Amino acid sequence: MTTASRPPGPDDGYIAPEFEAEEFEGLRVDSSGMPLGPRRVLPLEDEPTTLVARYLFPTERYRGEWKRHWVHLWTPLLIGAAATFLLGYLSGFLARQEQASGFTTVAVIVWLGVMGWVAWKVADWYFDRFILTNKRVMVVNGIITRKVAMMPLARVTDMKYEQSPVGRMLNYGTFVLESAGQDQALREVKHLPNPNELYLRVVEEMYEPQAVEARLGKNADPGDDA
Repeated sequence: MTTASRPPGPDDGYIAPEFEAEEFEGLRVDSSGMPLGPRRVLPLEDEPTTLVARYLFPTERYRGEWKRHWVHLWTPLLIGAAATFLLGYLSGFLARQEQASGFTTVAVIVWLGVMGWVAWKVADWYFDRFILTNKRVMVVNGIITRKVAMMPLARVTDMKYEQSPVGRMLNYGTFVLESAGQDQALREVKHLPNPNELYLRVVEEMYEPQAVEARLGKNADPGDDA
């Protein structure tokens, strides 16, 4: 007759491991599978780029800048790829025809024009920045004609972000900011990356500026407590 198996006990030299509550934070999930543990915020940037530094004044503290998600370029890149395929096929077809050299030249010129437009859109995306400081949020865009839109954090009455199913898959979203004023220079910002972390980053700056300063190892501005 065999004896029933039993879990090892103290007499067998087995010591059960001990875990602290903090070690389980990342394992807790809700009914949809989303983690319930503490969420991270985007890391703080040290210095602004030269593109952004010109728009900051000495008494505000730089918190970070972000380019829009690459999906912002989806339309021009798709048009560029389609133009390359279609005009390449058309050029090959015309090259086989008699007295079609003029049409081939036109097709090449059209293709160069489309690709120039695509390059312009890529450059515009690169210089387009969403900026956060301890005083305001800004959007700076444009290559030749620069546009700067900003909203003071103190005037933001409501802020949300929206994600489509594709946005959830690719991790981008649209930010919507509401202000107490009627006219808003900055209300909707599309295709921002890491929307959840960026949302927490902005909200922390609005409601817990002391926590931000503590992570930076700086003292809060005297005027912030007023």
